[in-house]
Amino acid sequence: MPHQLGFFAPPDGGRTVVLSDDDMGTITYTPAVFSPEESARLFEVLYGQIEWQAERRWMYDREVDVPRLHASFTERPFPPVLDEMRARVEPRIGVTIDRIGLNLYRDERDSVAWHNDRIAELGERPAIALVSLGATRRMLLRTKPAAPQKRSLSIDLEPGSLLVMRGSSQLFWDHAVPKERRRLGPRISVVMRRPGMA
Repeated sequence: MPHQLGFFAPPDGGRTVVLSDDDMGTITYTPAVFSPEESARLFEVLYGQIEWQAERRWMYDREVDVPRLHASFTERPFPPVLDEMRARVEPRIGVTIDRIGLNLYRDERDSVAWHNDRIAELGERPAIALVSLGATRRMLLRTKPAAPQKRSLSIDLEPGSLLVMRGSSQLFWDHAVPKERRRLGPRISVVMRRPGMA
């Protein structure tokens, strides 16, 4: 049974929760990095202005729709709204962001399967900062079979929150955002990355 950080816990004023900090990497969660008003504004701007792309990929013996929309920015200058977010996040993680990806989960049926961010592209020790906007969605994390310890976590990613994965986290952890049975509105994840950083 995964250890779950409570969604109904009272707000902690932005205090960072350390989920993992050892040889398997560092994973932290900070609520309210962006205020509710900022989060709502950023969501509306991104939802309306980003050119969201649908994608199809092969799974087993057939081509299927990827259950979310996406966009990516791999060089500066970033669009102003993303540059505003980057300027808030960079001082918190202590690295310079050089690429930003976005995912739009349109409702409870959109999801992302178990995965880790691409080590071949980002290196073994990237810094990855994920800002959540819109509906709260649950993220699951679990260690890979080769990890020295077996652990699993569950956390509700609230709007305006920041999840950071760094160090060896992509070598030893997988994460997923599963489909939900309850009706949910759209969510945007803004994933800021710096390849190869500790």
